Amino acid sequence: MRKTRFLAGASIIAAGLLALTACNSGTPGAAPGAEGDSADTTQLWEVASDVSLDGSPTFERMVAADKVVVGVKEDQPGLGFKDPISDERGGFDVEIAQWIAASLGFDADKIEYKTIPSANREQELVNGNIDYYVGTYSITDKRKAQIDFAGPYLITGQGLLVAADNEDITGPNDLAGKIVCSVTGSTPLQRIRDEYNPGDTVEYDTYTQCLEQLRAGSVDAVTTDQAILAGYVAQEPETFKIAGDTFSEERYGVGLPKGDTVLKDHINTLFNDGGDVWTALFDKNLAPAGIKGEQPTADE
Repeated sequence: MRKTRFLAGASIIAAGLLALTACNSGTPGAAPGAEGDSADTTQLWEVASDVSLDGSPTFERMVAADKVVVGVKEDQPGLGFKDPISDERGGFDVEIAQWIAASLGFDADKIEYKTIPSANREQELVNGNIDYYVGTYSITDKRKAQIDFAGPYLITGQGLLVAADNEDITGPNDLAGKIVCSVTGSTPLQRIRDEYNPGDTVEYDTYTQCLEQLRAGSVDAVTTDQAILAGYVAQEPETFKIAGDTFSEERYGVGLPKGDTVLKDHINTLFNDGGDVWTALFDKNLAPAGIKGEQPTADE
């Protein structure tokens, strides 16, 4: 696999902060503040016809239901975001999910989205409540014991979000005596506990709840992947900033039911053969926040 890092440090973000400050209210699939309309995305691919995935029980379930059920996030600008006014979804992960669905023969109106907390993702796949999950889902050996992954389709690294006027925290080694917030079931939260020395950690179902605690001064930092944090900074540059550089490598994959190798291979082939689509989605949704990088090879 080609190892690449997606860096969204404060210096990189500075030039692009204003690009995502406004919430998009009329562009399905677009990042908050992204220009253009839904046609810009739909023109990137055609909905496949006469698709056959022999040996994929997940695909058979989709065909029988005449829809695709996708697990996503809804509070991550540029990645998985649900506009509170229009209820439309957009972001890199959402459009990756739409691209996959189109390759399986399902148009966007055949997708049912389910917002699922991080801690529940594996169980939702195991129970068959969703067909696949696309939502900043880091590939780990522990998770692969229960489910499969296609990808990776994006590589980023863990970072820290602090108040814009915070001068005490410049990286994870400054967390002694500090309170750090993240979501339940996330790899970033576990890494902070295992490898660093925070004063305390608190966890919630969503990052939005952590942001509220940071605004109120109840926690000192929020930790997750910098690709996620960059979107929050871009929305509120006077309130938040990223402290220091990344301190891990997180490989985002598409969560799949265990043993569905046929569907996994289909998605990996789609990613590896679709570099132009990947680049267009990245440039639309993530580049405006200052994130840089190139497409990794899907090899899970």
